[in-house]
Amino acid sequence: MSRKILVTSALPYANGSIHIGHMLEHIQTDIWARFQKLRGHQCISVCADDTHGTPIMLKAQSEGITPEQLISKTREEHLKDFQDFHVDYDNYHSTHSEENKTLSELIYSRLDKKGHIAKRTISQLFDPEKKMFLPDRFVKGECPECGSEDQYGDNCDNCSATYSPTELKNPKSAVSGATPVLRDSEHYFFKLPDFEKMLKQWTRNDHVQEQIANKLDEWFDAGLEQWDISRDAPYFGFEIPGAPNKYFYVWVDAPIGYMASFKNLCDKTEGLEFDEYWNSNSDAEVHHFIGKDIVYFHTLFWPAMLEGADFRKPTKVHAHGFLTVNGTKMSKSKGTFVKARTFLNHLNPEFLRYYFLAKLTGRVDDFDLSFSDFIARVNSDLVNKYINIASRCANFISKKFDGHLASGLEDHPLIKEFQQSADTIANYYENKEFGRAVRDIMGLADKANRYIDSEEPWVKIKSEATAAQVHEISSVAINLFRILTIYLKPALPKIAEQVEAFLNVEPLTWQDTQSVLQGHAINRFKPMIKRVEQKQIDDMIEESKQENEAANQPQLAEPLKEEIQFADFDKIDLRIAKIVSAEHVEGADKLLKLKLDLGGVVKQVFAGIKSAYNPEELEGKLTVMVANLAPRKMRFGMSEGMVLAAGPGGKDLWILNPDEGAEPGMRVK
Repeated sequence: MSRKILVTSALPYANGSIHIGHMLEHIQTDIWARFQKLRGHQCISVCADDTHGTPIMLKAQSEGITPEQLISKTREEHLKDFQDFHVDYDNYHSTHSEENKTLSELIYSRLDKKGHIAKRTISQLFDPEKKMFLPDRFVKGECPECGSEDQYGDNCDNCSATYSPTELKNPKSAVSGATPVLRDSEHYFFKLPDFEKMLKQWTRNDHVQEQIANKLDEWFDAGLEQWDISRDAPYFGFEIPGAPNKYFYVWVDAPIGYMASFKNLCDKTEGLEFDEYWNSNSDAEVHHFIGKDIVYFHTLFWPAMLEGADFRKPTKVHAHGFLTVNGTKMSKSKGTFVKARTFLNHLNPEFLRYYFLAKLTGRVDDFDLSFSDFIARVNSDLVNKYINIASRCANFISKKFDGHLASGLEDHPLIKEFQQSADTIANYYENKEFGRAVRDIMGLADKANRYIDSEEPWVKIKSEATAAQVHEISSVAINLFRILTIYLKPALPKIAEQVEAFLNVEPLTWQDTQSVLQGHAINRFKPMIKRVEQKQIDDMIEESKQENEAANQPQLAEPLKEEIQFADFDKIDLRIAKIVSAEHVEGADKLLKLKLDLGGVVKQVFAGIKSAYNPEELEGKLTVMVANLAPRKMRFGMSEGMVLAAGPGGKDLWILNPDEGAEPGMRVK
């Protein structure tokens, strides 16, 4: 019976590149989704970039671009990396979308209407210079438990203590370096305890792995608390309906991004209905693949939000562990923190896909990528065992038997044995026991190679009496190779395409394991993959080290703007100007009104320098202004130019002063 399945991966955050740790999850998801499609199910796989929050806002500021420009650029990079690793999403969207805004507001309004939203005033650390409340990770100080310096505002890397940012000793803003102050603000809360009974039942009904269910029991025992779902301006995200300057916390709209990406796909795909998958009585399946670090959000907040808003809950949340490299945490200094693109610069992406397949289980254990094991396993399994079956026999078919396979193979015992493994291997794929599937697949590959060894076609082809036997031996081997290709196709889609071209067949499906290819013309065999060499690994690690060193080089606090030509600069008329008067502007928090003498011509300028200067200390000074800037009508009057100043803002702002001898009206060249 055909199933309707929606599959998602956790949304990568839009402030950095994809690395091989991300790829562990996205490849696992893609293998499982491809397997379901291979079985003939309607399986749809969607993802998106997670684009909201303070880090996005601040990174965009540091690069001198808008958050929208940053997330657009990052999405393009992320999508290209996934595509080049053959991760085949049916739709890759963004949480900064109209679909996500609409759905976030809908879910919130339903929760609010049912009484699941509370409001109360809380005290938070506030950056007095940047005029913003500080998220936990944007406050640093001394750990209140062990006294370690330079610790984040939520937990200590040294002693693993957890705490609130207000408990830090000698806190500093990671944004400006200023000492934060406590300030009250009204926040909105989701009443998670309202759903405790439902969550206890849901998490023990095969919707999560047993390891996760056990962890959730600990959280239930500790007691569920209301969840703070609002953030104050300035913040890059969606404003909460009816709450000016209050924004949804990024973890509110991030999982809704799964629904939004699917909705975006539905809107451009005829016959695909959103409600068939997300309605509360839907018979479709929804599967989330995530890392164990975000289990809390996906197994408590997310199903509770869906329940309260009258949407269906996930069929299953599949969690995995962290990726380590050579037995330790990924390290930038050692070159083992490898970006996806750096890996692609040196190695075949399907080698990493196969290695993950060979070692992944259905548990939540951490996964170690050992490069020595990686080389040995790829060369042994894929080159020496799997591909070797075809390379040893294909030429006999092409050269001696006019490129046609023999007939009468349907009852061959080895082909039948390979076919009978289909259900067992499928069950392993279904339950994400990929390593067990590989164990059986490579066991079959060993049998195929032993069969070829025992039959010795290279010997029999030399005698007229036994040459005809080579036709059957080689044809059996090619059929065994074909079945193995189907079993490996979820992990090796591009190699499978090469095999399909070699076999001269349509794209292979799981059902094709039960048929036999006979009396069929095949094409000449061409080499499909090359062995992995240690030098490729060494070069990749070296490139990773160099990337890290380059990233640690001194950078301008504000990057240079796009390069211009001299003709562009020459259009700007910079002049020495004398400030003949300066005064406050009624109703303006940041502006001073200046009268600037250009040597007989006086211009009026409204300058945003009130936080740094008193009017009386400016009068009589010489400065530099843009004299040919088009006048701009403001509600306070007409501004006829711009005064040049340097500095990040606030009190740290300095207008430009020329040396003695400069006169009003002189052109600055």
